[in-house]
Amino acid sequence: MKAATAILTSALCLGFALPAAANRVFVSNEKGNDVTVLDSETLEVIGTYPVGARPRGITISPDGKELYVCASDDDLVRVFNPETMEEMHTLPSGPDPELFVLHHSGNPLYIANEDDNLVTVVDTQTHKVLAEIPVGVEPEGMGVSPDGKVVINTSETTNMAHFIDSESFEIFANVLVDSRPRFAQFNDAGTKLYVSSEIGGTVSVIDPATQAITRKISFQIPGVLPEAIQPVGVRVTGDGSKVFVALGPANRVAVIDGETDEVQDYLLVGQRVWQMAFTPDEKYLFTTNGNSNDVSVIDVATLKVVKSVPVGQQPWGVVVAPN
Repeated sequence: MKAATAILTSALCLGFALPAAANRVFVSNEKGNDVTVLDSETLEVIGTYPVGARPRGITISPDGKELYVCASDDDLVRVFNPETMEEMHTLPSGPDPELFVLHHSGNPLYIANEDDNLVTVVDTQTHKVLAEIPVGVEPEGMGVSPDGKVVINTSETTNMAHFIDSESFEIFANVLVDSRPRFAQFNDAGTKLYVSSEIGGTVSVIDPATQAITRKISFQIPGVLPEAIQPVGVRVTGDGSKVFVALGPANRVAVIDGETDEVQDYLLVGQRVWQMAFTPDEKYLFTTNGNSNDVSVIDVATLKVVKSVPVGQQPWGVVVAPN
C-alpha cells in the first residue's frame, strides 16, 4: 500500500496524467430481455445480464448506486445494483412502463404508463406510489426541468407535451406539438425544451417560461425518404451549444446548433437509432440502434462515429453511470 501511494504521489508531483476512470454504459435490449454493459474507455462489452421482460427505459440514480429498468411486459420497474447487476428490489409502475425520469435529487421517479394514460410517481426510498397523474393518450416521453420544479410528459396519440408541477402533481399547461411526440429534453440552462415528434418528423423548441413553441426543426437528408426521418431521442450538451437528435430508421443522428437551432450535420450510425446518452465528461455519445443490434459511439468533439459495438437483441435505451 505504501509503495502504491508513493508511486501515485510521484506521478502527481511530476505532472504525469493518470488514466481516465472508465464509466459503465448500460444498454437495455428490448427483445433480448437483458442489459448489456460496456466500458466507456475501452468501448468493449463487459457482460450481459437478464433484467426481466421487454426492458426499455433505463436510468441510474445520481449517486450511481441504483440502476432502474422499465420491465414493460412485467409491469414493473426493476432496480439493480450496477456493480453486480443483482436485483435489489422492484418498484410499482402501473401497466406497461416505457420511459421514466428521475428527479435530479434521485427521488421521486416519474413513470409513463402507456396503456393507462397515466404518469405514476413513485418514492424511490419508501417504494410507495405518491400520485397517478392522468395525461393524454399513450404517454411516453418524460423530462424534468433543471430546477426540478416542472415535469414534462409527452402523449403520443394526443400529440401534446404536458407541463406538470412537481410538487402538486397537477398539469398546468398543455402544448400541442406534431404527431407522435416521443421525447422531452431541457437544456441545462432551462431556457429551452426540445420535444421530438416521430411521425411529424420535427423537433419542437418550446420556451418553458411561456410554454410557447418558438421554432420547429425539420430535417432533410439527401437520398432518405421523408417518412423514414423519425426523430426520437434528444440530448443536449451541458453548455447548450449542440443538440443531438436520433432520427430512427433514417439511421442518422442530427447535429443542431443550440444557439440558432439550425441543423449542422447528419452522422451515419446503425439501423433504427433510438435513444442516446453522454459520458459524464461528454467525450462520447452512445446511441442504441435497434435493427442492427449495436451501439454507435460518437466522438462529441470531432462529430465522428468512432466505433460500432454489438450488443443484445434490439437495443432500446442507454444510460451511463455517473462514477
